[in-house]
Amino acid sequence: MRPSLYPAALLVASLALGPGARAHDADLTKPNLLLRQLVDTMPRDASQEIRVMSATFQPGSRTVRHSHRFPVTVYVLEGAFTLELKGQPPLVVKAGEAYVEPPGIEMTGYNRSATELTKVVIFYVSSRETPFLDPTE
Repeated sequence: MRPSLYPAALLVASLALGPGARAHDADLTKPNLLLRQLVDTMPRDASQEIRVMSATFQPGSRTVRHSHRFPVTVYVLEGAFTLELKGQPPLVVKAGEAYVEPPGIEMTGYNRSATELTKVVIFYVSSRETPFLDPTE
C-alpha cells in the first residue's frame, strides 16, 4: 500500500468498526465528528479540485474583504477566529471548532487577540481552477 494512502485506509477501517469490534481493535483511532452541514452550492462538475490550506494569523491581523464561489470549511487549531459576514453579527470560532463559510457573501476574518496567534486549516472543494477567493475591497 502506498504510504500516502495508509492514513486514509486506517480511517476507513476505523469507521467500519461497530459495537461488535474485537478487543484487539481498541488501539485503532476513531474520528470525532466536529461539524456536519448540508450545502446546496457544491460544484457539480465531472471532477472537483480539493484544497487543504493552513493560515497563521498574527495578533490583530485579518484577511482581505472577500467572497468565495463555493463553501469554505475552516477548522481552528489554535486561538480564535472572528468572522464578519456582511449583514450579520460577528461570529467567533474557537480552537477545536469548525465553521462553513457560505459562498457569495462578502466577509473578512480576524484574529482579534492582541497577544495570541490564530492557526486555522481551510478546506475548499471547487470546480477546477476556481480562485479560492474574490477580493471585494
